Amino acid sequence: MSIRIAMIGVGAISGIYLRNITETFKELELIGVCDLIRERAEKAQAEYNVPKLYEKMEDAFADPDVDIILNLTRPYEHYDVTKSALLAGKHVYSEKPLGADWAEGQELFQLAEKKGLRLGGAPDTFLGSGIQTCRRLIDDGYIGEPMGAAAFMICHGHETWHPDPAFYYQRGGGPMMDMGPYYVTALINLLGKVSGVTGAVRTPFAERIITSEPHFGERVQVDVPTSIAGMLHFESGALGTIFTTFDVHYMGQARLEIYGTKGTLFCPDPNTFGGPVKLLRPEGGEAKEFPLLYDYTENSRALGLADMAKAMTTGRDIRADGQQIYHVLEILTAFEKSSQSKAYLPLTSSYERREAMRNEAMRGYLS
Repeated sequence: MSIRIAMIGVGAISGIYLRNITETFKELELIGVCDLIRERAEKAQAEYNVPKLYEKMEDAFADPDVDIILNLTRPYEHYDVTKSALLAGKHVYSEKPLGADWAEGQELFQLAEKKGLRLGGAPDTFLGSGIQTCRRLIDDGYIGEPMGAAAFMICHGHETWHPDPAFYYQRGGGPMMDMGPYYVTALINLLGKVSGVTGAVRTPFAERIITSEPHFGERVQVDVPTSIAGMLHFESGALGTIFTTFDVHYMGQARLEIYGTKGTLFCPDPNTFGGPVKLLRPEGGEAKEFPLLYDYTENSRALGLADMAKAMTTGRDIRADGQQIYHVLEILTAFEKSSQSKAYLPLTSSYERREAMRNEAMRGYLS
């Protein structure tokens, strides 16, 4: 049974979704696309043989053939699109973050629950082979009791390479809201619920100059923190640190490590689906690469959407469900609140890890 998808927003991230929905995940059917820039939707429709092109998103929400609205709009637009779809009675899968602030996310989460609709969202990279292998190693006791974690996303922003980077410095943007979801989602899937945070934030540069085309030379006002440091207090007792920045120069970008009483796990970049995964145990003397145990090592965006579709047909929990993306959003936004109040901030959202991934007999089909 295919679940029918309408895509709202055909921007930069849409290409990999279009390819994976139409070529990889066999139980998804893309039946329509919509974008404010009609030419984008027309191009996607022609290239991927999509049956319908909606003039406006409300046409997709009113289409009885649509099961799930796929929200690929800009971060500050997520709330309006998702709310409108939910009010129209549609299930929604949204790119990250769920909303531009916690109040938006809270309203959307509660609205979906009130209307009995399914809500899911990115990132889904944690469902890939890399993080799922890490989860298996932790759950099977390879590092003993998890004691702590460290996560770093370090770069100098997106204005040197992204074709339309302004929104990264507007409401809903910044390194924690943009890249933090990958790290925080991986961390809670590995270590469980976060009970509270402490944080500190900075915005060193009041504006950015775009050096990529087609907006070369344009100046962008920075409206959000661009360096955020936080401490995560996990319900289990483990402690984690996270640092994200668009303000410094660095040779790498990603680092994610989990520390246990019997070993340390060096996780892959959580913005990817694959490896490498390295495990350090005292008897080995050095970190050794561990074989990946699951499928989906390449860019498999839409894996979370496919999982949501399967859950809707079987009645099981969605792995990238509303309670997860809502908990992640509260964590992401709590660092700035903690910084403003100069105090530890307890969290109120619930979170329970969903079932780990399984290896399936046929690629592109989930159970």
